Amino acid sequence: MPLAAPVAETRPRATYRLQFHAGFTLDDAVPLVPYLARLGVGHLYASPLLPAAPGSTHGYDNTGHDAINPALGGEPALRRLVAALRQHGLGLLLDIVPNHMGVDGPHNPYWQDVFAHGRDSRYADFFDVDWDSPDPALNGKILAPFLGRSYGEALAEGELTLVAEGPTGLSVAYFDNRFPIRQGDADNILGERGGLEAHDPKSLTGTARLHGLLERQHYRLAWWRTASDEINWRRFFDVTGLAGLRAEDPKVFDASHAFLLRLYAEGLVDGLRIDHVDGLADPAGYCRKLRRRMAAVAHRRPAGAPAGEPYVVVEKILAAGEALPARWTTDGTTGYDFMDQVGALLHDPAGEAPLSALWREVTGSDLDFHGQELAARKQILRDNLAAELDAAARALHRLARGHLRSRDFSFNAIRRSLAELLLHMPVYRVYVRAGEPSQQDQRILAEAAGAARARLHPTDHAVLSHLLFWLAEDRPRNHPAGAARQMLLTARQRFQQLSSPTAAKSVEDTAFYRYGRLLSRNEVGSNPGLFSLPPDGFHQLSAARGRDFPDALLATATHDHKRGEDLRMRLAALAEMPDDWAAALRGFLAASQPLVQPLPDGPAPEPADAAMLFQMILASWPVGLDVADRAAVEAWTDRLQGWQQKAIREAKHRSGWAMPDEAYEGAAQDFLRAVLDPARHPELARGLQDFAARLAAPGALKSLAQTTLRLTVPGAPDLYQGTEFWDFSLVDPDNRRPVDYDARRAALEAGRSPEALLASWQDGAIKQQLIARLLAARAAHPALFRDGSHEPLAAPPGTLAFLRRHGGKTLLVAVPIRALPGGDSALPSAAAWGEASLPLPAALGAAAWRDLLNDQDIAAAPALRLAEGAWPLRILLASG
Repeated sequence: MPLAAPVAETRPRATYRLQFHAGFTLDDAVPLVPYLARLGVGHLYASPLLPAAPGSTHGYDNTGHDAINPALGGEPALRRLVAALRQHGLGLLLDIVPNHMGVDGPHNPYWQDVFAHGRDSRYADFFDVDWDSPDPALNGKILAPFLGRSYGEALAEGELTLVAEGPTGLSVAYFDNRFPIRQGDADNILGERGGLEAHDPKSLTGTARLHGLLERQHYRLAWWRTASDEINWRRFFDVTGLAGLRAEDPKVFDASHAFLLRLYAEGLVDGLRIDHVDGLADPAGYCRKLRRRMAAVAHRRPAGAPAGEPYVVVEKILAAGEALPARWTTDGTTGYDFMDQVGALLHDPAGEAPLSALWREVTGSDLDFHGQELAARKQILRDNLAAELDAAARALHRLARGHLRSRDFSFNAIRRSLAELLLHMPVYRVYVRAGEPSQQDQRILAEAAGAARARLHPTDHAVLSHLLFWLAEDRPRNHPAGAARQMLLTARQRFQQLSSPTAAKSVEDTAFYRYGRLLSRNEVGSNPGLFSLPPDGFHQLSAARGRDFPDALLATATHDHKRGEDLRMRLAALAEMPDDWAAALRGFLAASQPLVQPLPDGPAPEPADAAMLFQMILASWPVGLDVADRAAVEAWTDRLQGWQQKAIREAKHRSGWAMPDEAYEGAAQDFLRAVLDPARHPELARGLQDFAARLAAPGALKSLAQTTLRLTVPGAPDLYQGTEFWDFSLVDPDNRRPVDYDARRAALEAGRSPEALLASWQDGAIKQQLIARLLAARAAHPALFRDGSHEPLAAPPGTLAFLRRHGGKTLLVAVPIRALPGGDSALPSAAAWGEASLPLPAALGAAAWRDLLNDQDIAAAPALRLAEGAWPLRILLASG
């Protein structure tokens, strides 16, 4: 198998994502570069590398913009890694975080300066703070909800003390956090003999003086629980440790991107991945500006760096029927949309009705996913984002007061109508700024308004109509210049930057953990209410991507996924055996009933939580694990327990992050360990093991189909670290565990035959070999894979087939999307296709094919027999 060709362009042919942190630095990645080149990827895709909070394992809590994180080795280590990448012909795609910064602790100098100097800070405009809060206690101040208990208790217990640290020389210490004292007060106290001792909370006098001092600061210290109701600055979702950054401000953009643009100009970075683009005030303006700035410095890139147009992809959740706006001038998304599409394709629609009925039976609830989402949105707006909802309503209320026809609309009526509109937004957000809304934005807002109107009292319909007018239909250029125009833009921005976290917190972080019909459809970028996708729909979406965004990333695993890509495929196999699964689940629930603990507020675990847990047990069952191997079972159970606790808390039903119910969580943990303990319940434990074994081979076949499609349809395939072997990871941080690269290197170099790979499919080498062969083909024929057409072929039932044609070359792909006949533990070979054949277009009847997987020539014929070779996949190439 040939090595991949050297990288000649900034746009990637395939990426490999690595998660960097103090335990896996940039220098640790250098020895992996030869392996990645041998595997065949074109770009290393790095997690955020800028300075982050100490101990960060992900980098999305960056605390600065002018350096590479010292914990990762700093810029010298980046240069060493890039030198290794260039030596092996690889580029570097970097994940950046323009929407927010980490502010939990004293590590962010911008944030510390704002605390020290308030709205006079040179960084005051960097963050989205409402300095003119209607709350007198916050007017001119910033809420600092970082205390673990109420302010009065923290003060009385002596947890707040003065220390000679910080930008003004004096700060309040609260454990590891620091809150700077404003300059005048700091100078007075430090210049006064005994000034620190006079504010020592060990005495009542010192406590009173310290309180008086804190009352004069530019911030108001508060219990963390006040944030949801009173916070006066924008956060990332509801995470108080991440403050929203105003990248729309030119000086903020310049300060936060100058270093990144230097890395691009010096050829150290070849493309950028934009995290959470929907959090930005103006995603379209931001993306266009970033591309212009990259293009402006491209002439400085050294000769040895990949050449080409700036490459920019965005992390964006697209709802069904929603298109990424072309006017953003990006290269596409990071691939959640493909992950949803290929997952839905591989779910048998015949399973939808019986699995829906089973879920209703088990849970006793008639709520479908949409119903769960609606309930979750109400809860999130009430409990998590109430302050943000108030801020958006105030912006609209100020706007209403400026118009004769709307000045009588009350704040509460506007808030009520706004909340109802947010409940029914079918997408994350719209993108209306100063211009006329796009047809897509008009359609989305009209749909949301129609649903809201049906639920609002008729007395609020006029208010809703005005909201729709302000948020989309009225053009700011028709308003007087100045304050009125700015009020309108502010109101739109508030709405759009609230719509996105409302959707994310309600769908991904709540409803996904309440509705468990089949957890393989509960994935980032997916709608669990949409069970499957027909082949025609998949073909249409693939062809559209090839036409509009041929360089978009194609992902099936990410640092954010809820379940590993191959774990999802095991679950997808249940859609093809719904009756067997129903009987098994009923048996598991009945057998485990004695293990359920009765608590005052209900059983623990509840049936829904138990049913979802059984799905996760079966789908994540380690290959070859015997339930009698207690050490291995305990190690696996520890991981499952981490998922279980997160799932219970995210559901926000019987427990939650804000107020964990230890009794319920403890009972659920006991249940998990008991059902996997053959000493306590041997029949149940063995029954779970036996059913898990039934899913392994069908799931693996679906995984190979999923992998093939990711590497052959239009777009640039993205591989997440370690997933070239089977990926049965759970939700983060489980999906960031160390990867055994020694085993992967050895498997890649082993050169096993297709028959040997099939025989030992459990070790994952067959998936790795499939990836390597297809990446080699992409490297050898880049124009075919990037620019080739996507043409559906009429395929036998349960099979998906298509052609890609360009420049006299043709790629033919045929994969099973439903189970093939095979043994309980054997991965089906090509022979399982039986006599099935694939008719070919007349123009290809005389083509001579090369089988890319079986390394053999295929004679020209009007139809392709599927049962040839060893692999249960057909990937052929014809030239001329």
